[in-house]
Amino acid sequence: MSSAVAQVIATPAAVQLIQSLRARHGAVLFHQSGGCCDGSSPMCYPQNDFIVGDRDVELGEIGGAPFYISAPQFEYWKHTQLIIDVVEGRGGMFSLENGEGVRFLTRSRLFTDEEIDALKVAGRFGG
Repeated sequence: MSSAVAQVIATPAAVQLIQSLRARHGAVLFHQSGGCCDGSSPMCYPQNDFIVGDRDVELGEIGGAPFYISAPQFEYWKHTQLIIDVVEGRGGMFSLENGEGVRFLTRSRLFTDEEIDALKVAGRFGG
C-alpha cells in the first residue's frame, strides 16, 4: 500500500498495546466494526482467526498490523483519516484487548481537499 496519505494511523499508546498483544498472541489484524454488538470499534484479532471478506478494504497498517474496513463503511468514512487510540475501559467482547482494562477507540479527522486529491490519484478514494 503506497499512498502518501495515511488512511489509518495509531497513537503511541495504541502501538504499544498492539506490540503487547502481538507478544502474547502472535500476528494480529484489525477490522473496523460496523456497529452490531460492540458499536463501531476497531477490533483486534489473531490473523489466523479472522477471515477478511472479499469486499473488505485494507486501509493500511498500524503497529505492523493490517487494518481493514467493510466496503460500505469505507464509502461512508472515505473522507476521514482514522486515528486508532487507547482509552480506559472494556474492550470489545471478541477483541484481543478485552480484559486489559483498556480498549481501542477510533477517532477521526476530515481529509483536506489536497489529501483527497492525492488519494484519488493513488486510487485509494473509492467509487
